[in-house]
Amino acid sequence: MGANEEVPMQFLRTLFWVILLFAAALFAYRNWTPVEVQLFGGLVADAKLPVLMFGAFLLGLLPTYILHRTTRWQLRRRAEAAERSLAELRGADAAVALAPSPPAPTVTP
Repeated sequence: MGANEEVPMQFLRTLFWVILLFAAALFAYRNWTPVEVQLFGGLVADAKLPVLMFGAFLLGLLPTYILHRTTRWQLRRRAEAAERSLAELRGADAAVALAPSPPAPTVTP
């Protein structure tokens, strides 16, 4: 991917996030109403609807994000170990190739 192909992609990525944030702000503005949440022990919490929904979304996203990060970490470690072992094998092959071969036996008829 060249530098010329990266600029439109960055623009589209930025445009997507701007539209998403605008939609979230519009949703929050139009639904800014208090909601009563019944908690355990007869406790009642008053929260605004968008705050409650965005909080629930982030709380649900957290386990998936943690799983994603741990999987990337594990795969990165495995790839680095494979690269190290490949470099060691290439180094061993190079050492064998550079070693002088024994002279060929002379055959007398």
